[in-house]
Amino acid sequence: MIVEILYFEGCPNHQPAVDRVQTVLREEGISSQICQVEVPDTETAKRLRFLGSPSIRVNGVDVEPSAVQSEAFGLMCRTYQDGHSGVPSPEVIRQALRFQTAGKQHA
Repeated sequence: MIVEILYFEGCPNHQPAVDRVQTVLREEGISSQICQVEVPDTETAKRLRFLGSPSIRVNGVDVEPSAVQSEAFGLMCRTYQDGHSGVPSPEVIRQALRFQTAGKQHA
């Protein structure tokens, strides 16, 4: 399983996102390295389909299901729908991890 956290330098929610992902991985008993991907400019943001900082992906899929339809790529702060915070809730992360784990078992 590949867990990525995409961010831009200076993002105040970057480290809280890393901490939250680490906590949920530990709670779920999942051993996975977190790849932190710095997005330095707008061109890279568009190429990576970066929806704002921080963005969390599990096996390349954003943890927020509604993000699939978004095309608002760029260097900006990310706001998550589950309470309008800059870091997704533990439950959103947990659901994404479980979905990817279940998919891997059925593949």
